[in-house]
Amino acid sequence: MEWSFRTAEESAAALRNGEVTSAELTDEAIARIERDDGAVNAICVPDFDRARAAARGADRARARGEVRPLLGIPVTVKESYDMAGLPTTWGMPQHRDHVPAEDAVQVSRLKAAGAVVLGKTNVPVGLQDIQSFNEIYGTTNNPWDHDRTSGGSSGGSAAALASGFGALSIGSDLAGSLRTPAHFCGVYAHKPTLGLAATRGMAVPPAPPSPVDLDLAVVGPMARTARDLMLLLDVMAGPDPLTLGKAHRVTLPPARHERLADFRVLVVDEHPLIPTGAAVRAGVNRVADALADGGARVERHTPLLPDLTEAAVVYMQLLFSGSVARFPVDAYEQLRTRAAGLRADDRSLDAARLRAMVFSHRDWIETDNRRELHRHGWRRFFAEFDAVVCPITPTPAFPHDHHPQPLERRIDIDGVGYPYFDQLVWAGLATMPGLPATAVPAGRTSDGLPVGVQLIGPMYEDRTPLRLAELLEQRIGGFRAPG
Repeated sequence: MEWSFRTAEESAAALRNGEVTSAELTDEAIARIERDDGAVNAICVPDFDRARAAARGADRARARGEVRPLLGIPVTVKESYDMAGLPTTWGMPQHRDHVPAEDAVQVSRLKAAGAVVLGKTNVPVGLQDIQSFNEIYGTTNNPWDHDRTSGGSSGGSAAALASGFGALSIGSDLAGSLRTPAHFCGVYAHKPTLGLAATRGMAVPPAPPSPVDLDLAVVGPMARTARDLMLLLDVMAGPDPLTLGKAHRVTLPPARHERLADFRVLVVDEHPLIPTGAAVRAGVNRVADALADGGARVERHTPLLPDLTEAAVVYMQLLFSGSVARFPVDAYEQLRTRAAGLRADDRSLDAARLRAMVFSHRDWIETDNRRELHRHGWRRFFAEFDAVVCPITPTPAFPHDHHPQPLERRIDIDGVGYPYFDQLVWAGLATMPGLPATAVPAGRTSDGLPVGVQLIGPMYEDRTPLRLAELLEQRIGGFRAPG
């Protein structure tokens, strides 16, 4: 029996029942990587010898009667996570020889749960792109169409899952970096509530693994089913044991509802700042129809929804002010000169990004205060609704675009070009206030490309969008292997 596309839950049951060993699962996964990854290039740092040893250890542990949630399950890890003895470069050539001495906290949790780590997956330079390519490891291709991107920055992880290279993966998300690759590759991902899962050991090299959480950024699970996402999130969730973990433990509340008919959902498929492509709109509508057919209360408009334009601007300001915080002084001065040359009446997202790159501390505090107003608005919204269904990006996976100046790239939406980074407005809808969001497959285009949507839920109620994802999977299907 071939196990490569079985779920983690199915493989765990088979391991418990003695139908297969971890060594067999691992050997099959490695064989598939060695056979197929030349065309996809998802696994940038293989760790097969240690994986085989870990698999044999998992089989011995099971024979002793040990029970752990991921015992013997082959998984992959995004390259940006520290793993002792393996390079962590973030795709930056100057750090190609950076080899951490200890595991990131999430890698430690994977191993403690019994997972078998096959290796690390590819990323863009500095994790700052919606694609995954760099000078060290090359380009990761979309498993459905090798001329298109797998997404970024967790593009290697999404491509690995879609290709059958392990049952689970862990990634990170600041600008849709979990959700966009899942959408492009036809798999599942969950951006947890901000602060729910510890991030130590995922810092730009050569920074030490300090227990400091970056603004907006989260780490989270990727899988081929909604139930597997929850399985992995339960392993990942919890504060850093060096800080809040000394006094706090996490107990996520149960999903608000178990039956689809009890959910109250807002469907949004239009954004005031960028159009939604026809293929993505069709995916959103497919999900909306499935919800309505299942008895859920589905609405398209409400005055409770926070203002989408202001949300996008606040998100871009927070995102880009943080992204340039460590720029060299001369580069910063060049940005100041460019920002000073903007017209006072320029209210485009490009202008908002440029101005944010040279924010004063006072500017940032004011923007952070506006974020808090949005959070309050979302609390009022989720008193009446349980989830929002909306796009992740305006298009399916686009052709590789390696233009050296990302700010000069364009995204084609049904034949019309738009600023490349404007497509981040949908990802920012959940990221800016720190809400949980689950990416789910929503069908395929006429060309066979995957299309996904995101289910945004209430803060710290991550099980609610995850349960909704599971119920949708039962109605419209989920992952399908390429080919």
